[in-house]
Amino acid sequence: MIALNFLGLNGQHMLFLIDFDGTLSVHDTVDAMLERFAGPEWEEVEQEWLDGHITAVECMQKQLRMVKSDHVTIENFFRGIQLDASFLPFYKHVSQFASVAIVSDGLDHAIKVAIKNAELPEVPVYANKLHFVPDGIDISWPHKNAACVGGNGVCKCAVARDLSGSDKRVILVGDGKSDECLARQADIVFAKGSLIKFCEKNDIPHFKFQTFADVLSKVRAWPYKVPPRRAGLSA
Repeated sequence: MIALNFLGLNGQHMLFLIDFDGTLSVHDTVDAMLERFAGPEWEEVEQEWLDGHITAVECMQKQLRMVKSDHVTIENFFRGIQLDASFLPFYKHVSQFASVAIVSDGLDHAIKVAIKNAELPEVPVYANKLHFVPDGIDISWPHKNAACVGGNGVCKCAVARDLSGSDKRVILVGDGKSDECLARQADIVFAKGSLIKFCEKNDIPHFKFQTFADVLSKVRAWPYKVPPRRAGLSA
């Protein structure tokens, strides 16, 4: 159980940072795209990354250049991305008193298409930039940070610092490796998937969840006040 040391700050000082793949989306959309449009070699590259031999940036660039399909087919695939149906009630509740942003080491266009297709409200998206090229896709890194400890395309810690300023408390909702660095610094962590094991291994207080209904259940019990800011995100 996390001890929330509430200090009387109002809800407008909260910032929810939401991971996309495997968190807002039911499945990892990049992996699903690779399974459909790339050869099996993508899994070898994935293992290199998981084993720490290459960075997330190197992994993504190699993998996405393996994707072979036309623009229309890939666009239709993005429209078929399944999202957590309980996200909308969660968003409607927390957006009344807090800021919300999607911060993903995935693909910006895929996220925006999926959100639009699901008729969800527009939420700020911080992700890697997808480029369509003949018979496939490529990627660039508008949110890359050379100092990123995780070697990710999107440095979630840097985005958190930029968006939270000096007063907002950061609440992370995530599921995997790209969330690990921010999990060490966020004021509150909601974890699923491999992020649970990471938090347990590193003694990081966290709430476990499976869907945004679980997150909403916890948040509804809060008095819209937040704990003291953790030192890691100090400006």
